[in-house]
Amino acid sequence: MTTTAAYQVSHLDALEAESIFVLREVVAEMERPVLLFSGGKDSIVMLWLAQKAFAPANIPFPVLHVDTGHNFPEVLAYRDQRVAELGLQLVVASVPEALANGLVRESADGMRNRIQTPVLLAAVEQHRFDALFGGARRDEEKARAKERVFSFRDEFGQWDPKNQRPELWSLYNGRHQPGESIRAFPLSNWTELDVWHYIARERIEAPSIYYAHEREVIERDGMLYAVNEFIRPRAGEERFKARVRYRTVGDASCTAAVRSDADTVAKVIEEVAATRITERGATRGDDRVSEAAMEDRKREGYF
Repeated sequence: MTTTAAYQVSHLDALEAESIFVLREVVAEMERPVLLFSGGKDSIVMLWLAQKAFAPANIPFPVLHVDTGHNFPEVLAYRDQRVAELGLQLVVASVPEALANGLVRESADGMRNRIQTPVLLAAVEQHRFDALFGGARRDEEKARAKERVFSFRDEFGQWDPKNQRPELWSLYNGRHQPGESIRAFPLSNWTELDVWHYIARERIEAPSIYYAHEREVIERDGMLYAVNEFIRPRAGEERFKARVRYRTVGDASCTAAVRSDADTVAKVIEEVAATRITERGATRGDDRVSEAAMEDRKREGYF
């Protein structure tokens, strides 16, 4: 006799099914979706899920990368490799080009996270994208925890956290007028640990930057930043070598590493399971500008 247990699915299977449902729902409801793909672990998993969602057909939308010009070379190499393997159309929204054209101005602190927003919104308008898949998860940061799976954005690309649509029984409302858009987050209910368990189960290749390696760094504000063309030692700061890895991948100018010996997926999972600090809280200098730094950027149109 068949038992009830035989019909149960694992935690990862349930998350995968939910994410695939969201991907298919967006493609069914919207006309011109695009997937934000930076080469970071969350967008890697999201792209993998898109492969599964639409197999054996090709992924039915392009991928978009907002290139700040401050990228880690390992991540850019991985991005180009995956795009070539899957035969995807890659749309690059370039911050350096926007700076040259006068669309944005360099920030006083040298970080380019905030000035990504006008560049992203210009790309959305140019290509008439009406839905953007993002890899944000609710466990990352408190502003992201407020956001729905289908996040409505007005004609200016702005988000109003006090005016969100209900999402009862997994019913998603993609209704929008011309010029408005939806940001869809298939990984909303995943955690950092879920992402790594899934990478392990599916044997997904990730950029080497996510695993422990020796790198020349400086210590600044209690965090370890790689010495590169964007981060140079200030007065009183000493450069030294340390064995580190990156928990999240953003700009090389604002993303710090953590000390680690986790050079395999299994070791990364052990390390993440033991930590009590989110990856953004531990490694993103741009989030320390203010208590509401992320929410302020999201209100302006940030992903």
